[in-house]
Amino acid sequence: MSGPQCCSNPPTLNPSSGSGHVEKFGGLDTYVTGSPDSKLAILLASDIFGYDAPNLRKLADKVAAAGFFVVVPDFFYGDPFVPGDDGSYANLPTWLKDHGPDKAFEESKPVLEALKSKGVSAVGAAGFCYGAKVVVELSKHDFIQAAVLCHPSFVTLDDIKAVKIPISILGAEIDKMSPPEVVKQFEEALTAKSEIECHVKIFPKVAHGWTVRYNVEDEAAVKAAEEAHQDLLEWFLNHVK
Repeated sequence: MSGPQCCSNPPTLNPSSGSGHVEKFGGLDTYVTGSPDSKLAILLASDIFGYDAPNLRKLADKVAAAGFFVVVPDFFYGDPFVPGDDGSYANLPTWLKDHGPDKAFEESKPVLEALKSKGVSAVGAAGFCYGAKVVVELSKHDFIQAAVLCHPSFVTLDDIKAVKIPISILGAEIDKMSPPEVVKQFEEALTAKSEIECHVKIFPKVAHGWTVRYNVEDEAAVKAAEEAHQDLLEWFLNHVK
């Protein structure tokens, strides 16, 4: 995750944002929203700024309104990445040492177990930036039924080649983490596996992070984010049932 792009437009965190609530779920503090009786669930894996981001919670609420029980775990134990006073990301490598996506992947398993034990029969997962690496790891197994990766970070071609479930990748035209040419390689690898349903889309004129780190007062940014949200939702409605 080199370069400032992964950290651009950090959200103003708000622990009381969203219409859901925070509870312990699978051992982690988790933002939960939607009907607890739903048999269909979606896990959202946040970017490095964590689960208190209002735009992320707003998206969780939107997915919940479509009939899903949605969980957004705090994989960072109350310690999301915070840029330096000068807005720099120099401390990111140090933060990542203690908060690697491999660790979050392991910690997502008890969350998925907790969903199963409450009667959930199908689960989808969406990951944003850092969270996409967590979700692509889940996609290599039968932990979840469908995946969406939004402007992924850390995800490699080998990761994509190992995916075993229906997957949608939403990329940005302006993205150092997963530039369009890399996303196209992902698409080629997926379409070569005829048994895997896939959807790959590169959004023009938007930058890494656009689905959750948009300025709510910027009409074009909101429109682009909402288009991505709709794609994400349709993927889950089609594949998590």
